[in-house]
Amino acid sequence: MNFTSDPALLYLLGGTLGVLVLASVIGWVLAKRAATDTAKITVANLNARTKAWWTMVAVFAGALAVGPVGTAVMFFFSSFMALREFITLTPTKPADHRTLFWVFFIITPLHYYFLATQWYIMFLILIPVYAFLFVPMRSALAGDCENFLERTAKIQWGLMICVYCISYAPAILWLDLPDWPHQRAKLLFWFITVVEMSDVMQYVWGKICGKHKIAPTVSPSKTWEGFLGGGLTTVGLGAALWWATPFSPLQAAGMAALVVLMGFVGGLVMSAIKRDRGVKDWGGAIAGHGGFMDRLDSLAFAAPVFFHATGYFFGR
Repeated sequence: MNFTSDPALLYLLGGTLGVLVLASVIGWVLAKRAATDTAKITVANLNARTKAWWTMVAVFAGALAVGPVGTAVMFFFSSFMALREFITLTPTKPADHRTLFWVFFIITPLHYYFLATQWYIMFLILIPVYAFLFVPMRSALAGDCENFLERTAKIQWGLMICVYCISYAPAILWLDLPDWPHQRAKLLFWFITVVEMSDVMQYVWGKICGKHKIAPTVSPSKTWEGFLGGGLTTVGLGAALWWATPFSPLQAAGMAALVVLMGFVGGLVMSAIKRDRGVKDWGGAIAGHGGFMDRLDSLAFAAPVFFHATGYFFGR
């Protein structure tokens, strides 16, 4: 995937870099003007998030430049780290260790291998069929029946969300789009932009005018004002970037709305799991953002729906 051969992809990357430069300048100005301890903490968190975004955008752009296989490798690493966070927060027993070895070092890389080699059928069924049957079988062989169903379900759910669902994002690079060949990198860029901007805009709108909480016991920061304001802003952005997709402006707006809705639901579901475990973040690997799963929760729910909706739209 060559950036120089696709000016539209360069425009997307340039626009993203421009936003990051603007955010960095604003953060620097706010840091100079912050007077109270609360303001300084808030600005420090904002600047930490901005610095993390510089790194994440650089890694993503580098993966796209390498090509589909490089992008698959990047998402494999992200899935591996997200699954590690998930399993860490959902304690297992020694009897599960051999099962987890298979999950981390056999099933997860094999799933991404099938993606990279375009073995589509095995990509679709390895985890939801064979892995789902294998996990309880291997755990049963360990002979520990205490909380067996709960332990098995945790491992299966982690594998499904952190590996299977997330892998549908790089799978966009292999979508069969006959009338739009060799330009799927822009579609992936558009999808990632919509997912992440939805999270950012909902956070911003929630801070500005959020009053009515949607599910206060699950995610106290999510409000109807934030969801609607951020969602509509993101749908407008997705429609404005229709030229980076195979969709018309109206179709791009509809797809962006679908991504916003699924991303919101994904964040809510994964927040419920965090509340159940008594934690605020999945980890601390990404400064200002928490862990890998904190950044990928929306994407995990949106990616498979967007992939199949796009494929169905073009008659795959």
